[in-house]
Amino acid sequence: MSWCVRAALGLRPRATWIAPVRCGHWQMSMLALRESLPMRAEPRKKKKVDPRRDQAAKDRLKKKLKKLERVPPELIPIEDFITPSKYLDESRVRDPPELTIEEIERRALLMKEWSRHKHKQHKEEKEMIQSMVEAQQEALQELRLESEELYQAAIERDEGLFPLELQGPSFTPPIPGFQAPEGKYNNITKVYKQ
Repeated sequence: MSWCVRAALGLRPRATWIAPVRCGHWQMSMLALRESLPMRAEPRKKKKVDPRRDQAAKDRLKKKLKKLERVPPELIPIEDFITPSKYLDESRVRDPPELTIEEIERRALLMKEWSRHKHKQHKEEKEMIQSMVEAQQEALQELRLESEELYQAAIERDEGLFPLELQGPSFTPPIPGFQAPEGKYNNITKVYKQ
């Protein structure tokens, strides 16, 4: 068996391979070999094991396994996913007020009127946007007939628009003059043990 094949299979002699120098199965480069001293050491001493102690450890392990098989380990509940029972109760505290027939009809007519108003508003906005887009396209066509350079400058992307930063009121503005109370923190986290 050639040295290259032995090195590929991991069967290395006392000499170590440093770099894969060009070699085939018919020849071996002497530059690829370097002699190293064999590393010899005394074999480690075996620990003296007391057979009674070893058997006692095995018995303890068997007892633990039997105990785990009899009673499955209790799963630790994830309290974030447990909905309190008071929120699951669907019984209403207050009864809804009794509505007269006139009030029911008035609310129904009001809802119909509101839906007509919103439909009309949506239709007007859609028509306005459509007319603006058409006017823009017409203006761009006229500009292209006048000058191609101006047209290309007009359809160029405006880099000043992005990134857009808006400063506005937050959803929950702070209460003016509110002093946050400084108090103690009570940790009520339950600790579960297996």
